[in-house]
Amino acid sequence: MSKNVVAERYGLALYQLAKEQNQVNKWEEEVRVVRKSVKDNPDLITLLSSPNLTIQQKKNVAKEVFANLSPSIVNTIMLLIDRNRQDHIVDVASSFIEYANQDHGVAEATVHSVRALTASETEAISATFAAKVGRRSLNIENIVDSDLLGGIKVSIGNRIFDGSLRGQLDRLARTLTT
Repeated sequence: MSKNVVAERYGLALYQLAKEQNQVNKWEEEVRVVRKSVKDNPDLITLLSSPNLTIQQKKNVAKEVFANLSPSIVNTIMLLIDRNRQDHIVDVASSFIEYANQDHGVAEATVHSVRALTASETEAISATFAAKVGRRSLNIENIVDSDLLGGIKVSIGNRIFDGSLRGQLDRLARTLTT
């Protein structure tokens, strides 16, 4: 079974359970914590994948790390460990978040800028680009990128809107060389 299929199935199951229990918003926050924790600490997946630990030891580690989360989220992580799919934790979390975003009319976006964006700039970008992708708003992650020289680059899913000075210079260079 491919990684995306596994993530989709577990993510959808967890999302449907959250919807049944009216816990989508709470669980979404917790799933974001799980995703960030695992992404920021790749050694955690290495530890959970170690052949030197028993499944029970791996589950104990995960229970300690994610002790403050809802039991259903912890149980999903335990199920992934039981089935030797701990390397799918981030993808399952991302799948859950995508289902929640679709329900709320929200999209995930990454905005690269030369400096940190203000709240009003973030709101303006959200309003402008959400309409372009057919959503009500965007959850924006701002990444400060000094290579841009100026402007912004917005990534929403597999779409990139490059309004950066670096992007304009690159397009101009391609035009001049052809």
